[in-house]
Amino acid sequence: MFTLIFFLSAVAHVSQLDHFVALMPDAIPWRPFWVLVSGVVEFVGATLILTDRYPRLGAWLIVVFLVPVTITVHGVAMVTAPDPQMRQIQLSFFLKGVAMTGAALLITQLGVRRT
Repeated sequence: MFTLIFFLSAVAHVSQLDHFVALMPDAIPWRPFWVLVSGVVEFVGATLILTDRYPRLGAWLIVVFLVPVTITVHGVAMVTAPDPQMRQIQLSFFLKGVAMTGAALLITQLGVRRT
């Protein structure tokens, strides 16, 4: 279940490249490159977790993806959005990113246990 969102997001990063580039702050150079790299990192990380092949490494990849995205995309938008409703939406995305980072960090320590 945890990995599904990353598989879907990785596909979206490739299929909706322009949309994801537009979400990034203009100050970040080579935005299309970083969107594609982040999609690959998500896909590889989710695959390693789901297949239970190096799940801890996969979780670290997810953490490496989530921390900068949560801060640069949702954190910045949460603070700078002119509309109070959009600030609340970005706050929920920001908190979701923090929670998912926590879950990924848990996997980095415990791995994946199938029962």
